[in-house]
Amino acid sequence: MKAVNITFKFEDGQPEQTHVAAEGESVLDVALNNGIQLQHNCGGVCGCSTCHVYVVQGENDLPEISDKEEDFIDRAANPRINSRLGCQCVVQGHEDLVILVPPQDFLGH
Repeated sequence: MKAVNITFKFEDGQPEQTHVAAEGESVLDVALNNGIQLQHNCGGVCGCSTCHVYVVQGENDLPEISDKEEDFIDRAANPRINSRLGCQCVVQGHEDLVILVPPQDFLGH
C-alpha cells in the first residue's frame, strides 16, 4: 500500500500543512486526524456539502465524481470546476494531492 502526501492550503490565510495519507483514507479523514477544521455535518457519508474543498492537484487520481456528490456540490458555497467533497476524495495511492480549503465559517447544506 503506497502512501501519498496531501497538502492542505487555506483560503483564509492559515499556513499550509502537508500530511501523509494511506490508500483508502479520505481527504476528510486526513484533515480531521490532523486537527484541520473541515466541516462534516453528515458525518462524512455524502449527505451534505459542508466538507466541500477544491482539488488543486491530483484530481485525476481520485475516484470519479458520482451524481450524488455532484448534486451536493451544486449546493455548496462558491462551487468551481475543481470542487469535490472531502469525504468522497479517497486516496488511491498514486499521486500526491493539493487541496484548497475554503473558509469554514459558512457551513453550506
